Amino acid sequence: MIAVGRLRPACRDLADDYIRRIGRFGKLQERECREAGKASTIEAGRRQEATRLRGLVAPGSIVVALDRAGEPWTSETLARRLDEWRTAGRPVSLLLGGSHGLDPALVDGCDGRWSLGPLTLPHELARVIVYEQLYRGFTILHRTPYHK
Repeated sequence: MIAVGRLRPACRDLADDYIRRIGRFGKLQERECREAGKASTIEAGRRQEATRLRGLVAPGSIVVALDRAGEPWTSETLARRLDEWRTAGRPVSLLLGGSHGLDPALVDGCDGRWSLGPLTLPHELARVIVYEQLYRGFTILHRTPYHK
């Protein structure tokens, strides 16, 4: 996970709990970059954040943008994607933007787009939701009783 911004304590605690749970199934690294701050426009800020995000992507990664206009995945679809990614043997970089989303040029260069749905979510909460869904996807693959 490569995300813009740091999580506040309440979200940090939830995220850490899911990261710990995911650790039973695989390795999840979290990388954060600074928000743009005082950019002249929202677009300029997103471009600054895109540069920072790109700099944190592991070479050879499958890059997936968390984007409202992306494809909505069910938990079962995510589980299949996790299995495909594991089989591909390449790192996966999930990109999550800040409060203004991701730069369109960055999204266009990604290998995939995943939508958490049409709702507007705070980017901190979106990150926790992604972690919960990753955990759920792994439990589906491993047939543990978490997913109902």
